[in-house]
Amino acid sequence: MTHEILAATNAVVTLDAAIPGIVWPWLVTVNMWAKSIGTGVIFMLFLLLRMHPESVKNLRLPTAIVAFLFINIFLLFTLADLHQPFRMWHIFVYSSWSSAIAWGSFMASAFLGLLTLLAFLAYKKNNETFDKVLLWTTILAIPVTLYTAALMAQCTARELWQMPTESAQMILAALLAGSAAMILIGGNKLSDEAKNTLGVVLGLSALMAFIIYMAEYIFGPMKAEEIAAVVGYIQGDGPYAVMFWLGQWMTYILPMLFVLLSRAGKSDSILKLAAILALVGLAIVKHVWLIIPQLLPMS
Repeated sequence: MTHEILAATNAVVTLDAAIPGIVWPWLVTVNMWAKSIGTGVIFMLFLLLRMHPESVKNLRLPTAIVAFLFINIFLLFTLADLHQPFRMWHIFVYSSWSSAIAWGSFMASAFLGLLTLLAFLAYKKNNETFDKVLLWTTILAIPVTLYTAALMAQCTARELWQMPTESAQMILAALLAGSAAMILIGGNKLSDEAKNTLGVVLGLSALMAFIIYMAEYIFGPMKAEEIAAVVGYIQGDGPYAVMFWLGQWMTYILPMLFVLLSRAGKSDSILKLAAILALVGLAIVKHVWLIIPQLLPMS
């Protein structure tokens, strides 16, 4: 989309033109991956404080710091991906409320503010106020992690990025990344019951996300010719087939298996391995799903 303002008339001339090549590169992959961790650990802290409060009472500050860092990574890579990063303030001053970017910018900024407050309250050991603020932070984390799905759904001629499935995948990615990160953050501080809870969240979110990916992979081509052409990049000898299946195994299949093995053998090491694989694999899965629709020519 190209805009040119004519000085003589102040008219805006708009030209719709296909942009060849990859518009959203690996910067957006890091954006989505970091956002999943930043929102996911807040979901998990909220869950554990209500189910196993004694196990995570000393994890308020570490979790708030991790969430703060990854949301800043998310915002940094969002800014880096903008074509005019030094004009980002236009989003706040000249907001277009029909755009998911404007909504996401305001919500992410508010979310970062709440995380800063959480870190301060945890440092001061004001647990009562921390838990009250955590409730509102968790509520805000839901639209923050969903807004990327709305942004992708606004892209025309990208049939693979459907809002219902992408919304589910964003929430499941946050639950998977949050539970995996919390397993690593908590370490030996977590009780066996808390580890079991995180393992269940990790395993179930991996299972549901894998089912959705396989449904799109198998049945998506029946819905639209464009999806059939896009899925061709990850089928057979497609250029992204190896990366796609590597991501599926690392993010979903192996973590599900390792969660079951860790519960059977009561092994913390296997559970941590599942968490590491899930976090690394999530970046691969997100990258493939982001890139392949952009490879399809628009004409």
